[in-house]
Amino acid sequence: MTTPRRLESYVCGRWTPGAKDGQPLLDAATGETVALIDSTGLDFAATLAHGREVAGPKLRAMSFHDRAAMLKALGLALMGMKEEFYAESLKTGATRTDGWIDIEGGIGTMLTFASKGRRELPNTRVLTDGDVETLSKDASFSAQHILTPLQGVAVHINAFNFPIWGMLEKIAPTLLAGVPCLVKPASQTAYLTELMVRRIIGTGILPEGALQLICGSVGDLLDHVTGQDAVTFTGSAWTGRKLKSHKAIVENSVRFTMEADSLNAAILGPDAVAGTPEFDLFVKEVAREMTTKAGQKCTAIRRVIAPRAQVEALVEALRARLEKTAVGLPGDEATRMGPLASFEQRDEVRERIRELQADAEIVAGNPDEVRLSSGDAERGAFLNPVLLYADNPFAAANIHDVEAFGPVSTLMPYDDLGEAVELARMGKGSLVSSVFTDDPQVAEEVVIGAAPFHGRVMIGNRASAKTSTGHGSPLAALVHGGPGRAGGGEEMGGMRGVKHYMQRTAVQGAPRLLSAVTGRWIEGAPTQRGVHPFRKSLAELSIGDQLVTATRTITREDVEHFAQFTGDTFYAHMDEVAAKANPFFEDRVAHGYLIASFAAGLFVEPNPGPVLANYGVDNLRFLSPVYFGDTLQVRLTCKEINPRANAEHGEVRWDCQVTNQNGAVVAQYDVLTMVAKTWPAVAQAAE
Repeated sequence: MTTPRRLESYVCGRWTPGAKDGQPLLDAATGETVALIDSTGLDFAATLAHGREVAGPKLRAMSFHDRAAMLKALGLALMGMKEEFYAESLKTGATRTDGWIDIEGGIGTMLTFASKGRRELPNTRVLTDGDVETLSKDASFSAQHILTPLQGVAVHINAFNFPIWGMLEKIAPTLLAGVPCLVKPASQTAYLTELMVRRIIGTGILPEGALQLICGSVGDLLDHVTGQDAVTFTGSAWTGRKLKSHKAIVENSVRFTMEADSLNAAILGPDAVAGTPEFDLFVKEVAREMTTKAGQKCTAIRRVIAPRAQVEALVEALRARLEKTAVGLPGDEATRMGPLASFEQRDEVRERIRELQADAEIVAGNPDEVRLSSGDAERGAFLNPVLLYADNPFAAANIHDVEAFGPVSTLMPYDDLGEAVELARMGKGSLVSSVFTDDPQVAEEVVIGAAPFHGRVMIGNRASAKTSTGHGSPLAALVHGGPGRAGGGEEMGGMRGVKHYMQRTAVQGAPRLLSAVTGRWIEGAPTQRGVHPFRKSLAELSIGDQLVTATRTITREDVEHFAQFTGDTFYAHMDEVAAKANPFFEDRVAHGYLIASFAAGLFVEPNPGPVLANYGVDNLRFLSPVYFGDTLQVRLTCKEINPRANAEHGEVRWDCQVTNQNGAVVAQYDVLTMVAKTWPAVAQAAE
């Protein structure tokens, strides 16, 4: 037997053990002591101050692209160490497959945020939010909403079931936003979190203080949070409500995000009868969600809702599948489900099953009889899957209130689709629900009816069977969280998750000063003309560089040639009588895309230069009709410059305004180009 290691916290720039020997943490499968945990003696006020004062300024000095590159480097480094994490993960009761969700799923989430950050965020330190609001007739007074990082620390209090993913899915958007993190893992699996944090700190990739770790109780930590801090919590609703009502959190209006108990539902559509692909997919998904991580997932299916006519076939199919699930030591190749995370957890699940039995009967499994393919039922926290059935679910309160956080689900029948939706809603708010159907009307009714009570709704059917990520898989690009008893919080969701750690502020003032704040040209801000801006590299280009072009008059021949050449012979361009009958036009009009094409012809600099490519337009609007004889002119202004990290080019956004001879704006849009950082260097490289 190996000597259990004593876990340490990483605070104020050093690894620090607690003052006491600590609580023993046991291997979920063998009962051996893995580690000792204690945080006695830590100075939590100093820990928060260290994050705010040491790491905060360093992170905020970096651009979004710098932080994204930092996350990418860290994710790749961790992926190279994954086998060490897999070995430690076995002690939590996780099989290799379970560990993949936690370890590579967590690292993959970090890498996804890194990638989306580089693609979707500008290479700046401030985000603009929405369009400029013009507050005066002459545009001398305007407003812009901006997002800036909070200047505190994000305290992440995590659950025991995902000691790695639960940490990484929270710190990735937090660090991308420019805010330091303090992680407090649940004690019973904290040894795996501590190992990963050791490896993260060891890479030297993060600025000092950007990630701190508390192993053990948080003591008086929350007494010291301020309005610039944020607190997230994943765990029981009771604990979450207690933390949310903490005096400092309430008095300082600290941002608090909670993910709590969730009685997620899976609905079998009335069309998905036995023998259909959807029925088989449903059986497979329910069984998988009951047994993956031994059912210890916040997104696991707790309530199985099916047409009454399919109940018998469904019970038979699920029982057969669950009985084949090999329960045993997580390191054995034959094992399909390992133990629960602790004996305490197993005892709690058994107690919850007894509560459910007040309203439901067990139709598969026995919570008091453990059958194993390997391991010792006396030494490990093993429990076989249990399926219950509640024949009258509308009169059964417990099945909609009690969550057995383990390999347990309750099947309940419905007589019409409205009842199915109502049963899903009786969970009082969940992270996710799913419906398995191949009928569009069923999908529409269930999704619209269930959506207000769920953070995510998955539709399963034969067309998506091979590519679906499944009911229980939170994804970095999608919102994770739910209303009501699920906590009312929201995490991830792509760049939405980054903005949770930023302050939205409305800034008002003269355009020149607003532009200086945001690093983005707006109408009314200064401009400068001279050399054609397409002749300037990023090193030479400035916000506000502008070109006003020569003019071009639109003729009947232009419009008719464009129509025949492109095939766009829409009546408003070709039929004078029909065009005049249109309430928007006085006569035949030029094609909108002809206007955009002619505008490009007016502003493009044709010779080789630093502009490498045009990769699109944003927000194209045609604002006034263009008739034969109208004369067009273009004003092109450098609006935003985003140099690419580790590349020889960057993106430039140009404000393009097309006007007619009367000064009326006929088209407005943003042109997007890739521009070399230094043109001579690019030219020499090409030679």
